[in-house]
Amino acid sequence: MPRQHNTGVTKLMAGNHALAEGAVQAGCDAYFGYPITPQNEVPEYMAQRMAEEGRVFLQSESELAAISMVMGAALTGKRVMTSSSSPGISLMQEGISYLCGCELPAVLANVVRGGPGLGNIAAAQSDYFQSVKGGGHGDYRLLVIAPASVQEMFDFVFWAFDLAFKYRNPALILTDGLIGQMMEPVTFREPTWPRATPVSFDCSGWALTGARGRPPRSIKSLYLGDGVLEAHNAKLQAKYARAMAEEVRYEAVETDDADVVFVAYGIAARVCRETVARLRAQGVKAGVLRPLTLWPFPSAWLAEHAPRFAHIMVVELSCGQMIEDVQLAVGNRCPVNFYGRTGGGVMTCQELTTVALERFSTKAV
Repeated sequence: MPRQHNTGVTKLMAGNHALAEGAVQAGCDAYFGYPITPQNEVPEYMAQRMAEEGRVFLQSESELAAISMVMGAALTGKRVMTSSSSPGISLMQEGISYLCGCELPAVLANVVRGGPGLGNIAAAQSDYFQSVKGGGHGDYRLLVIAPASVQEMFDFVFWAFDLAFKYRNPALILTDGLIGQMMEPVTFREPTWPRATPVSFDCSGWALTGARGRPPRSIKSLYLGDGVLEAHNAKLQAKYARAMAEEVRYEAVETDDADVVFVAYGIAARVCRETVARLRAQGVKAGVLRPLTLWPFPSAWLAEHAPRFAHIMVVELSCGQMIEDVQLAVGNRCPVNFYGRTGGGVMTCQELTTVALERFSTKAV
């Protein structure tokens, strides 16, 4: 299905609505989902827009059913999407592992809420481990991207579909309840960054569309022959290695002369951007690294540049998860500090500025 664009039109939208409209304009053929706060606006919006476009919308009876429907539609080569929030994504983990094992493209969106357990409906980033380490069974990876604005909620859906079909693998948009609920201007346009080359959506070589004029084929993740599953895993790992080499994206702000560098994604990165400006006004040379891809992670950038910095501070809306990837990349090249809020708490710019000044004053640097 060709992409549809209302080029140049700007509209004030909530993040969840921008995510949904991005999916529609990116050519999403089918959406399957189940309600959960704080992402309910996504299926609400899709229920209307997909009907207007003559496409498939179905509210499933559960998250388990939703991910199974995604798998069934993805088998046919269609652009398929689901969304949920933390507990719902947890329920989908078996199906996500099946999608990866079957090498099926799909777009998933997690509008993260506070946890563990039912937690609350406020913003959090505590699903990082689940997202980038593979939350289900087996050796697999998701392609994980993290928007930090309502505009990026729209733009990144295009990117997610590109990644999913380029690698025949699910791509996960990891966002949070604050970005999902906040409202900002969104310009409907053909996104050109951080997308790379155009991706072919031709699935005729593998999709199950009925064996008319060709031999029958199958797609599966069950391999019982001696050594067959090991060979399949080797194939998957080679694909993931290619993604690690080609798909790392990040934004480095004010890092060229920085002594203190924050590492943060999503809404936490926005707090860090303002904090950097405040710190520089007070004589502390600060910068921020914002990973756009959480997997693959910008480890090489950190390993290369860490020796130039006096301090790195990882800022997360969690008890500390991404910090482990930062520490692995940095090693002993630079001290790595952490500041986090959890359970739906969000740090303010003033709060983070005060903490940074206490730890990294000009004298300390």
